[in-house]
Amino acid sequence: MKNVLTLPLCLLAALVVNGVHGQGLDPATILNPGGTWPTLLGDYTSRRYSPLTQINQTNVSRLTRAWTFDAGMLMKSTPLMVDGVVYVTAPDYAWALDAQTGKEIWKFERPSRGNHLANRGVALYRDRVYFGTPDAFLVCLEAKTGKKVWEVPMADVTFGYYMSSPPLVVKDRLIVGISGDAADVIGFLKAVDPETGNVLWTWHSVPEWGTPESKTWPNKEAMMHGGGATWVQGSYDPALNLIYWGTGNPHPVENGTEREGANLFTCSIVAINVDTGKLVWYFQPSPHDTADRDATESVVLVDGPFRGRQRKMLMQASRNGYFFVLDRATGEHLLTAPFGPQNWASGLNARGEPIPDKKKEPSRDGVLFQGSGTNWYVPSFSPETGLFYVNANLGGWRIAYLLFAGDDEQPEDHQGGASASLGAGESALLAIDYQTGQIKWRLGSGNAVGILTTAGRLLFTSNSGYAVALDPATGKTLWKTDVGGPMTNAPITYEWAGRQYVIIGAGNTLTGLALPTGG
Repeated sequence: MKNVLTLPLCLLAALVVNGVHGQGLDPATILNPGGTWPTLLGDYTSRRYSPLTQINQTNVSRLTRAWTFDAGMLMKSTPLMVDGVVYVTAPDYAWALDAQTGKEIWKFERPSRGNHLANRGVALYRDRVYFGTPDAFLVCLEAKTGKKVWEVPMADVTFGYYMSSPPLVVKDRLIVGISGDAADVIGFLKAVDPETGNVLWTWHSVPEWGTPESKTWPNKEAMMHGGGATWVQGSYDPALNLIYWGTGNPHPVENGTEREGANLFTCSIVAINVDTGKLVWYFQPSPHDTADRDATESVVLVDGPFRGRQRKMLMQASRNGYFFVLDRATGEHLLTAPFGPQNWASGLNARGEPIPDKKKEPSRDGVLFQGSGTNWYVPSFSPETGLFYVNANLGGWRIAYLLFAGDDEQPEDHQGGASASLGAGESALLAIDYQTGQIKWRLGSGNAVGILTTAGRLLFTSNSGYAVALDPATGKTLWKTDVGGPMTNAPITYEWAGRQYVIIGAGNTLTGLALPTGG
């Protein structure tokens, strides 16, 4: 299934003409990255697929270490590579490294308060570098020197907001999502001027009171607690001028009695006009969520055949254990298929969204429920195989309880409940046929880490603690190596000075892998 996704030449030409020329990253490069890795998810489609073929099935067994970089601290970020420079982060830190040697070019440090759980990387635009901080600031640096140009607050850290993912560069703006799961946090997206940091528009994950969507909440008080964090970077279709983003859980997380209804736009996939910030359509993978089933997982854009018709599709393997295929122009549901066992949904509604079984919601006495799913670790789609790849957790069992504070019978903190695991289930890498939702192959002992596929007919990820390269058509292991511990980021690949590299992170260390020089 070659050339499943193609890019119109007229669109590419328009972006090149209208793009920024000169030093740094032209946004057109994100549409057609070639041998670079210019954005968190590889390109605007978020497929995490590279056209590079120097490393392939015939020679992957000869991969060797070309360089290593030790940050001295845990890194969960996905590196970028443009113009021979690799950019990587940890909370409060950013580095620029030489793409051939891994040697440090510059280091930026900005101590902060707030949630230091993770920083997932930077964004590049022209000759600037952008990243978020634990205290919810957006920071702009000079790409050449690492010198700070400006920083602006995106939210108030005292409410529990922080920034873990970098913004998405779209046209002449940065699209900023937000992290945070405190009681009164409401998710949002902001379009920001990359030159000044000024906000151009804001879209909130909770609708305005009085709109039809607000009727999915019982009252204004429930809406004020909101939720719907936008903490995983979205995707973009230049032809439709739409960005696509997933949103997180509502609050209180496990106590749905306080917020009867579907609770839009939490646990949703939204399509937003990038110029105006106006919502065009939505789809809700987990209506009235009571088990922290964020729909923030990557939304992957694919053009190709679906049941005899060419479609512009959006795909997501969600934290709720379902795989979705939508028409990304209209939001029309095309396919909903479970990718693991669950008992929390009683069926599908007319829109193709799961219907929560109220008997499986947390209760005072506890309720036994089963679920499958995935999380922030990014998937991949290969146009060579037509398969969607995801690291998943399958069939775990839990008991969920409601928790109340004092005599007022109000939920305890933003969680509103607690759960106890009775079995972790199986961790596995799945290859899903998007036409049917069927699993074509699976490989057990998968890890919580992202996936990369390439035109060299390779799939890179982690399995049983090793970095591995697999045949994406069959799941057969072609190569594996110990990189000093469990992988902690999503692998990337790039080509520089005629040599292809695969970059893998484990703990404090980045490792650059390549074929031996001279043959």
